[in-house]
Amino acid sequence: MTPNQDHTRPARGASGETQKRLQPSQPAQGRQRAVIDIDLKKPSLYINRELGVLAFNRRVLEQAKDTRLPLLERLRFLGISSTNLDEFFEVRVAGLQQRAEVIGTTLAPDDKTAAEILQAVRAEALDLVAEQYRVLNEILIPELAAARIHIIKRDAWTEAQDAWLRHYFEDELLPIMSPLGLDPAHPFPRILNKSLNFIVSLEGRDAFGRHGGMAIVQAPRALSRVIALPDAGRQSHEFVLLSSVIHAYVGDLFPGMKVLGCYQFRVTRNSDLYIDDDEIDDILRAVQGEIASRRYGDAVRLEVSRECPDSTSTFLLRQFELGADDLYAVNGPVNLNRLGEIYDRIDRPDLKYPPFVPGVPRALVTGVDLFAAIRHADLLLHHPFESFLPVVEFIQQAAADPLVLAIKQTMYRSGPDSIIADALVQAAQAGKEVTVVIELRARFDEAANIALANKLQEAGAHVLYGIVGFKTHAKMALVVRREGAALRRYVHLGTGNYHLRTAKAYTDYGYFTCRPEIGEDVNHVFLQLTSLGSGPPLERLVQSPFTLHSQMLALIDRERAHAAAGRPARIILKMNALTEPEIIQALYRASMDGVRIQLIVRGICCLRPGIAGVSDNIQVRSVIGRFLEHSRVYYFANGAQPMVYLASADWMERNFFRRVEVAFPIQSPRLRDRVVRDLKRYLKDNAGAWILQPDGQYQRPHPRKSGKRDAQAELLTELADRS
Repeated sequence: MTPNQDHTRPARGASGETQKRLQPSQPAQGRQRAVIDIDLKKPSLYINRELGVLAFNRRVLEQAKDTRLPLLERLRFLGISSTNLDEFFEVRVAGLQQRAEVIGTTLAPDDKTAAEILQAVRAEALDLVAEQYRVLNEILIPELAAARIHIIKRDAWTEAQDAWLRHYFEDELLPIMSPLGLDPAHPFPRILNKSLNFIVSLEGRDAFGRHGGMAIVQAPRALSRVIALPDAGRQSHEFVLLSSVIHAYVGDLFPGMKVLGCYQFRVTRNSDLYIDDDEIDDILRAVQGEIASRRYGDAVRLEVSRECPDSTSTFLLRQFELGADDLYAVNGPVNLNRLGEIYDRIDRPDLKYPPFVPGVPRALVTGVDLFAAIRHADLLLHHPFESFLPVVEFIQQAAADPLVLAIKQTMYRSGPDSIIADALVQAAQAGKEVTVVIELRARFDEAANIALANKLQEAGAHVLYGIVGFKTHAKMALVVRREGAALRRYVHLGTGNYHLRTAKAYTDYGYFTCRPEIGEDVNHVFLQLTSLGSGPPLERLVQSPFTLHSQMLALIDRERAHAAAGRPARIILKMNALTEPEIIQALYRASMDGVRIQLIVRGICCLRPGIAGVSDNIQVRSVIGRFLEHSRVYYFANGAQPMVYLASADWMERNFFRRVEVAFPIQSPRLRDRVVRDLKRYLKDNAGAWILQPDGQYQRPHPRKSGKRDAQAELLTELADRS
């Protein structure tokens, strides 16, 4: 396959991927009239994407205030909201700042320029940050104290605590810290992305007779940001923040001088890798070079403690070439996520979610012949309610089975110590043909993926990096096994990554089959990724960047035809994000023609539901709970013959046109009905759900007479092993 040179949007149906797909049905008269009467490109019909990201982060923050949740889990949600906001600035705001230099350029269907979006983002982010610190200081810290978990501020230390912490400073901090005075011989240092630093103002003369001025103190990265005090007592925990300790004894770093002020700060930098697809000749080397520079990319945000004087903040802004709008003064530690260390260091089951053991279907219990089980029937796992271990064992059994000739797999995120990668290494060392397509540009996992690639190559596996200009985001594993005189293909397809840690925290589906047509399609996709030329049309899979977009438009349009003919017409979609304008317009047209549309969109949704005459028949909900909703499901009622696809793709421009994605049909009626039941659970959820309003705001659903419905809790009860 030779990719289309326009990486923004490849020609649909290009390079042999013109599959036997639905053709858009002829519009009925009512639909024709609706299209003529309403301009579906009108900016007011779209919610801004960047504000949608911040709205999602606000819903995450609401979890920290929800008294129905265990207290330490609420602290963890506060940290997640902080981490999410960091990434938003590192990637989205960084991109906006670059685009704002092109004056007047609009970026989105809502017709806002980059400068206008930045202004709106600034206002919302300021409010969000203020709420984060209010939740910490006014809600969580007092409630933690009531639960005998104390985060003690400097002005509340006892004499004994002060003495212990001074020894800690002298023994653990002083030997490894290097304060940096600022003068002509010592220019302002390079500050690492998101590192904890202090700017210190000084008075007096040093050993060389130099007058006091300013210095930078960088907190040691190797040390914990949370220090546990000893002898806190039975069932009591006392913690002090590293920033408080440095602040308290910073004068010891400058003997003979007087500290006039000490203020923590943190700079956030552009962390999005830039790789010129037209100039690249070795993607591995290109990604390695970009990773090295990421830590010192252009500054996009400066956080300082609230007490920092304006003159000092202005000085720091100048050093980082930032403007006043890039400054965020905070009432507490500049990195709330580091408070999550408290969660890991306290054994308080009463303050955490109750533990559970992921269930294992009887057909997949440890030690069973997975190949025989898959031959018997298609199998579906719903993680994390059901264990990810059968997926691991699938690769492990393939690696050890002498009848297995080849294993092919994609890797997007797998973690640094992947058991699956170890099995692939063993398979390669055993002489099997092992081919792994590793996406080196998986954001923030690039270094781990490079290490994984090197490990596999050393074992003799064929390692490839996909297609330049297109991220390989599909989740596929293919095992070729000799059975008698024939070869049989066994396939695993998923909505999430081959990553044991995220499989415990993200909701995803994993599907096993040995259907010949699915195996053939998966093999053709691998050939596209590893070879050149165009392959035959796919029979069952729908693939980006070729047919996924056009096929989804056709399926939406077919529901319109069913509605016009009086047949059942309904669409249920579950995904992380919905932003692509043509898809949104198609959903609007379907709504106008009477199709009932229910969207479960965890994060960004640019579609505006409930608009009279346009989206009356569309409901959008976001579910935030114990686990991160990550599965992608597309359901079409199709009259009386429902179709269900599971997929790796959200409905965003990048997923349709700039990534290799696959959507796969669930053909077994039993498994299809199971997925539909799961969807209906989420549609009835009133515990973790938020309903998107026409004005772009989210509201909790009204309680139902039937009582509380929590989809994740119900799935845990049904699928997890409670024995």
